[in-house]
Amino acid sequence: MRLTTRKTAMLWTIQGLLAALFLFAGGVKLVVPVEMMTAQTGLSGGFIRFIGVAEVLGAAGLILPGLFRIGQALTPVAAAGLVIIMIGATVISLPGGVAAVMPFVVGILAACVAYTRWRSLSLQASA
Repeated sequence: MRLTTRKTAMLWTIQGLLAALFLFAGGVKLVVPVEMMTAQTGLSGGFIRFIGVAEVLGAAGLILPGLFRIGQALTPVAAAGLVIIMIGATVISLPGGVAAVMPFVVGILAACVAYTRWRSLSLQASA
């Protein structure tokens, strides 16, 4: 499946926005004092820091492989990892009602990136 120029531009836009979002969210989890974050959620400080590192690495994985054209198979892996994080965020946000919509939508967008990049790579390899 060869992506059209329009689809490629749309996919890169989504990847860029997701990367900015996860870079910001992960960076906040790494910079804000642990006591402030644990007071807001029932999660441990170490786990919150782990999620922050995973989000920052996921953001890099969305952009850098395609930008440098090295290890492009890492992009769908990074997107799939971010989907897993967003599933957890959605489940944790469910008691808040409407608050669960944002992580759900972000997870769907990350899933679309993972599927589209994986599909285009697998079809390029078979051609």
